[in-house]
Amino acid sequence: MNILLQLLLAHVITDFALQSQKLIDHKKKYRARSWFLWVHALLAGVLSVLFLMDIKYWYVGLIISITHFFIDLWKLHKNNDNLKYFLLDQLFHILIIIVSWLLVINGFKEVLPLFKTVLQSNQIVGIILGYILVIFPVGFIIGRATQRWRKEVEVAGEEASLEKAGRYIGIFERILVFTFVVTNQMAAIGFLIAAKSILRFSNKEEVNARKQTEYVLIGTLMSFSISIVIGILVRVVSF
Repeated sequence: MNILLQLLLAHVITDFALQSQKLIDHKKKYRARSWFLWVHALLAGVLSVLFLMDIKYWYVGLIISITHFFIDLWKLHKNNDNLKYFLLDQLFHILIIIVSWLLVINGFKEVLPLFKTVLQSNQIVGIILGYILVIFPVGFIIGRATQRWRKEVEVAGEEASLEKAGRYIGIFERILVFTFVVTNQMAAIGFLIAAKSILRFSNKEEVNARKQTEYVLIGTLMSFSISIVIGILVRVVSF
């Protein structure tokens, strides 16, 4: 595990600490012709070998340098440099680092037994299933269940809000509630409800304020209730 942490540290330093916005802009402008892209990729490999503190792992540095170059080049050719491409870029880098780590420790033969162990663990499978449920199906159910009230609020003149903000707020609050239940931190749910109540407080002089408040309250209570039930079921069945 120490080797994996060393490789991840080298990556974080290379990709974040040693890149200024000016150098990033240079990569975006010149792409494969950018001198910094070449230096950046080389540095990723060199730091990896240095942090491993053994020259016999030179091949790890070579693998990381080459893949780092092409992964960054792929991202530079995406005109819409948004969060999705940033996360994909980091995911590809981390996957290469994991493969390099397994190569160093000769751990490929342990991968399938590890997956088998994970899938045979009721606790791990239950937790994964619970998170998937509260993130995806529950959001769909709440959206359909509150659809009539959402339309009513919109017709009456809903206040301006960030695009899909409510959806992401709901996802994160369900993740937190489920986590609190699974870790037996039920009291923390009360603080979460209080925090959301303060943040969603509406000025009573606003037009449609009461309908908006009632709509948010219905969605919040449904979100919390279903997440708590799923968390309790996971604890009963898996723990």
